Amino acid sequence: MVLNRISTNEGVRWTLDGGMLPNDTTLSQLLGMSKADMTHLLRQFNPEGHKTNLGLNMSPVEPEQEVWAAGVTYLRSRIEREAESAAADVYALVYEADRPELFFKALGWRTVGHSDSIRVRKDSNWNVPEPELTLVINRYMEIVGYTAGNDVSSRSIEGANPLYLPQAKSYDGSCSVGPGIVLCDGGSMVELGIHISIMREGSIEFEGQANTSQMKRSLEDLVQFLGREMTFPNGVFLMTGTGIVPGAEFSLMPKDIVTIRVGEVELVNPVAEA
Repeated sequence: MVLNRISTNEGVRWTLDGGMLPNDTTLSQLLGMSKADMTHLLRQFNPEGHKTNLGLNMSPVEPEQEVWAAGVTYLRSRIEREAESAAADVYALVYEADRPELFFKALGWRTVGHSDSIRVRKDSNWNVPEPELTLVINRYMEIVGYTAGNDVSSRSIEGANPLYLPQAKSYDGSCSVGPGIVLCDGGSMVELGIHISIMREGSIEFEGQANTSQMKRSLEDLVQFLGREMTFPNGVFLMTGTGIVPGAEFSLMPKDIVTIRVGEVELVNPVAEA
């Protein structure tokens, strides 16, 4: 089952497998339920009787929901972070530690969706997209599904000092999520393919792929740490880190087109003009 949030002439609506859900349905409402209750509710719905081709995909993150992210969960990410930073030991230590790196990325109202523009910071000269499996988690910290995420980042700012991480990671246009939410359990995500391609002036400037089987940590471990001392009554989205990092010679440019594919979900975003 796949959930999508769309914009229609009648306002924002949710669909399930292409069928329009009742008008008052919200993701916050669904993620306020246990996974079993949510699944039972959605299975009562017959999408074939409510099919629609109308509406434009929006980010599935509702305005009041939060997006968090995990860092250095793949060996490739550790290597690149060490290479860019004067404090390389920080990344080696967190990669091996029991406690993962977790950081706040964005609120829903600051998150963009499929076909919307992402941005690079004007005060940074080295910027990259980070394609990530993004977990959808309910208030009980149960994984209910996944979507695709782009954790757009400034490598020059983070590399200058790890304490600058919030500025490197969180700014207007730095978080893209969507378009659809594939409903499934965490066990079905352990070998998901992740792919990114970046088009520049009609040709591929960068392309890479990874697999969630390469992750250092389990998805359940990341979720458990996120929920240790915080509650999320409206549910939460968690980006799980990237295994694809372009080399030092690459930086995102205005008008680039970034395509990220995670499992069944494909997320496309142009880079805004400066």
